[in-house]
Amino acid sequence: MLVSETELPGLLIIEPKVFGDERGFFLETWSRTRYGTSGLDLDFVQDNLSKSKHGTLRGLHLQHPQGQGKLVYVVTGEVFDVAVDVRVGSPTFGRWFGTMLSETNKKQMFVPAGYAHGFCVTSSEAIFAYKCTTAYRPEAELTIAYDDPSIGVEWPISEPTLSKKDVAGLRLSEIDRERLPRFRS
Repeated sequence: MLVSETELPGLLIIEPKVFGDERGFFLETWSRTRYGTSGLDLDFVQDNLSKSKHGTLRGLHLQHPQGQGKLVYVVTGEVFDVAVDVRVGSPTFGRWFGTMLSETNKKQMFVPAGYAHGFCVTSSEAIFAYKCTTAYRPEAELTIAYDDPSIGVEWPISEPTLSKKDVAGLRLSEIDRERLPRFRS
């Protein structure tokens, strides 16, 4: 397993070992021991799975308080996956990182608590899986506008399909700083 740091602190790309032959492949999507020795000593409490059609964009979401760390990956299809540092006081506040996750590259991304997260489907459909470090709490959820110009995510689709919640997402500048997580060095 290869774990790579990104330019945003704590945001990691994981490339699991894949064992394949003419029959198909096998890979470990999570092992407390193996991931723990690679620096991801985490307690996951909830697993989620979503299926979406081409052009669907989900995000940018975060939960605060009770922030969620997420280990995300694609089961089928391909998505452009994005994380945005929204920790007040962080030297990388408002910066984003994006990468393609797919059934072909089998990469995972670890999104720490304090980051907003979203993805858009670039294949005909995608099944997206993620493990969470805390349970979903709707009263703590925040939705940031996917097209907030101050963040400037370069999404690979121009007219995404959005939920009502995502259409109503707020710009980062419209969110009271008390509602956002704090950077802890």
